[in-house]
Amino acid sequence: MGPVRRTLTVLVAMLVCVFAAPAHALDATEIQQRLAAQARLAGPSTGFYARSLDDGRELIAIRQDQVRIPASVEKLFVTAAALLRFGPDGQLQTRVVSEATVDEDGVLRGDLVLVGGGDPALSEDGLDTLASGVRAAGIRRVEGGVIADDTAFDRRRGTPRTGFRPDFDLGGRLGALVMRRGFQPDPAAYVAERFSRRLRAAEVKVGRRARVGGFPGAQAAEIATLPSASMGLLARDTNVPSDNFIAEMLLKALGASFGGGGSTFSGAQVVRDTLDDFGVRPRIVDGSGLSRANRATPRQVVRLLERMQAQEIAPTWTSSLAVTGRTGTVKRRMRGTRAAGRCTVKTGTIRSVSNLAGVCATAGGPVAFAWLMNGVNVYGARSIQDRMTATLAAYEG
Repeated sequence: MGPVRRTLTVLVAMLVCVFAAPAHALDATEIQQRLAAQARLAGPSTGFYARSLDDGRELIAIRQDQVRIPASVEKLFVTAAALLRFGPDGQLQTRVVSEATVDEDGVLRGDLVLVGGGDPALSEDGLDTLASGVRAAGIRRVEGGVIADDTAFDRRRGTPRTGFRPDFDLGGRLGALVMRRGFQPDPAAYVAERFSRRLRAAEVKVGRRARVGGFPGAQAAEIATLPSASMGLLARDTNVPSDNFIAEMLLKALGASFGGGGSTFSGAQVVRDTLDDFGVRPRIVDGSGLSRANRATPRQVVRLLERMQAQEIAPTWTSSLAVTGRTGTVKRRMRGTRAAGRCTVKTGTIRSVSNLAGVCATAGGPVAFAWLMNGVNVYGARSIQDRMTATLAAYEG
């Protein structure tokens, strides 16, 4: 073996010893040294912060207050606000209402109005349920037609700088699928037409063609309602697989229920107002994290995780996150390390951006962390993140 090759072999062996995931518990000083050594492999557009939630000890703090593009780590801000505002059992309602009266023969002498509530999972089965509810209310014929009302949502305000427009507030994924396939320029109109068909299948005759219209008056009576999944389940369905569509819908639902209307802009303001109580002030531009205009610091992310751990809804919040080596976007990451099964996390990946944030259960107590890495090779960044997280999981206090 030549001297150059021998030197390279020794260097590789040293790197393996330094950066390999520890097989035993480490004290704070050892954790800090290892994390710092691993972070030095990253570029200057990265930031790292980790903090013990029991005693507040900082285990790494490198560019922790410099803003980065959060990518899908953004979803943490949106789902936290949704859980805090709606509550873990809160639901989004799709309703059927009418101002018209029903005569003794079961004839509704007017229109049925389908009012969208922002349910991201509204489907054909859901429309069947609503149609059955109309039938159960004693209606056998509608003299008018079905009017789709989604005026609670501003269809003009999509997600800036991404091309992703979640304007399917009435129709959920049903409307989104239609829009993507290009079958119908207005998903609300499509869902109204589908609901008309489901009414006829439920033996309720409908006189006029479906259309999109305005919000019903205050005298409108509720005939049938379809609740969404609980907000806890919607948060989990957002964070574990990192679902962009649900995240955008939740943001608009926050705006519709607690802000100035169901727009991305209004929802972002509700998220900012909610998190301001925590002292967390990221720049919120969308719900999914697809926009490169979003901004957050590692310290802000850790602060959010710390404050959410202290809430009564902490179990719901924790269960909404992916588990390292087990579920979601980290199902195949960190297997065989101390981090496997010990950390609940959120990933964030777009072009040249790779982030990981979460909380690890360690022998020294829970530790929150945020690795925000911009201007990087995504695959190389993930390798660094995984080693750092596995190191963090070995913390013994």
